[in-house]
Amino acid sequence: MAEYYNYIKALHLIFVITWFAGLFYIPRLFIYQIEAFGKPSPEKEILGNQLKIMAKRLWFIITWPSAVLAILFAILLLIINPAWLQQGWMHIKLVFVFLLILYHLKTHQILKQLQNDQVNYSSKFMRMWNEVTTIILFSVVFLVILKDSLNWIFGMVGIFVLAIALMLGIRLYKRIREKNN
Repeated sequence: MAEYYNYIKALHLIFVITWFAGLFYIPRLFIYQIEAFGKPSPEKEILGNQLKIMAKRLWFIITWPSAVLAILFAILLLIINPAWLQQGWMHIKLVFVFLLILYHLKTHQILKQLQNDQVNYSSKFMRMWNEVTTIILFSVVFLVILKDSLNWIFGMVGIFVLAIALMLGIRLYKRIREKNN
């Protein structure tokens, strides 16, 4: 199986990218759907129904299959190279992958609620929720590329700075939107 390593790695990366694409876009659809609930009829129903269809297709045709395939190819990579499981950076990466899976499952729960016209979150919450994937993506990419323990410290500080910058950006965006409305 080692002769297929590069093919498996390429497929893993492709499906990680498409998984993240779905995870980046689905909260945006949730935001639009939540905001559509506040619109008058028939705009509320027309937008709501269209956004439900878009979210359902994105989630079940792109995001879920990509998640399953990314994880499957990751497992194959670990079978081919089990020594990675002895490395500290891989342990931390697997923690982030676990957090990503939890995020995915919670997003699935939110999707089901919105498909049933249950709005349990604000559009502001969903804007912040949308940034969780950004933080996980940055963490994993820097961790995999750098792998050095000293760089982990700088990387984690960088992730916290990124998180703060994203939250400030969300607040600034909200102020700009309110000013323009």
